[in-house]
Amino acid sequence: MSDPLTPYGNKPMVTPIVNAVNYHYSSFEVLRQITDGEIDGYTYHRDDNPTVRAVEKKIAALEEAEDCIICTSGMAACTMVYLTYLSAGDHLILFYDIYGAHYKVSLILERLGIDITWLDAREGHKIAEHIKVNTKMIFCESPSNPLCKVLDIAALRKEADKVNALLVVDNTFATPYHQKPLSLGADIVVHSATKGLGGHNDLMAGAIAGSKSHYDKLWFTRQAIGTTLDAYSGSLLERGLKTFELRAEKMSANAMTIAEYLAGHPKVSQVRYPGLKTDPGYSIASKQMQNGFGGVLAFDVGRNQEDAKKFISELKVTYHAVSLGATESLVCIPHLTTLLYMPPERRTVFGVSPNTVRLSAGIEKKEIIIEDLEQALDKLEIKPEPKTGIDVAKKGPEKRGGDYADARI
Repeated sequence: MSDPLTPYGNKPMVTPIVNAVNYHYSSFEVLRQITDGEIDGYTYHRDDNPTVRAVEKKIAALEEAEDCIICTSGMAACTMVYLTYLSAGDHLILFYDIYGAHYKVSLILERLGIDITWLDAREGHKIAEHIKVNTKMIFCESPSNPLCKVLDIAALRKEADKVNALLVVDNTFATPYHQKPLSLGADIVVHSATKGLGGHNDLMAGAIAGSKSHYDKLWFTRQAIGTTLDAYSGSLLERGLKTFELRAEKMSANAMTIAEYLAGHPKVSQVRYPGLKTDPGYSIASKQMQNGFGGVLAFDVGRNQEDAKKFISELKVTYHAVSLGATESLVCIPHLTTLLYMPPERRTVFGVSPNTVRLSAGIEKKEIIIEDLEQALDKLEIKPEPKTGIDVAKKGPEKRGGDYADARI
């Protein structure tokens, strides 16, 4: 049967955007074959979409996975994983060093009866002390958000095997250009495809890659809760993937140059980037990453948050914005943005300071980025810290952790 869109066999260079919600069946037998999974057909958008399905196969290839499922956002992807594999009474190990919105999701999971242990990624080698007989999942990012800490994925795999737990790795910072978690022992890889895979600040999507068996389980969850990506966003994501490796290579090279520059600057301290030989994660990153170390780094500016704000306000080329992995260089203060979901004490317990800055390198010429950073730092006058302590009278009412669930960013 010929394709009505390409009756002469001249297929389009891009996957058509199929906005159809439902589909006409040529026969009841075709309907049966589709619903039984015998053929790759379509019935209803919440089930599947041909534009989105084409992109899923491309991301699966990048991650060297059997299949991939795409949904509406990175946090939707993470939440789908939790809902698919965790039940009341199960134990989940999370690291503080993951995107702050996981804290909100953790409050929901705890209400559902899931026991959660939070660890610092610096203590990843001690994870055996925290694994329980009911540990069902270890979820981590490597490099982590925002401090780019590196976890030994193969070592986590060995510990997970002791209790037959799933190992889930968020590969958003590394991207499949720099790291293949499945080859290192991960069961499932998740992405905020909004970031490096899309790369242009114009779409929101999440991706989950793994075996066909995991795809089937996660497809059930996506179909049930309705987190299927729209076709237009799927098309934008496919467009982004065409330049993904070129962008990832350039971003990594720029990030390395930026990290080396900042590491020697007197107004900057605690530069965190796994590509620096002085970084605590360098040894492990050198073994499990390839083609560079990613496009994101973190560093502390001046003595306090006002210094960091002043620095960012003076930038001319680098944009003050959340997100990462875009063609433009982006900078933010995690304490005020990506970690806003967490209570203040939990934003700092794993190493993030009020003046920590996260920078996502874009694809600009490295000279342009360095000049921008240099002129902003030159304008920064470091004032000595006041000798007086915190004025308790000026502190607001103390909040409980759950009160931060309403934070928006």
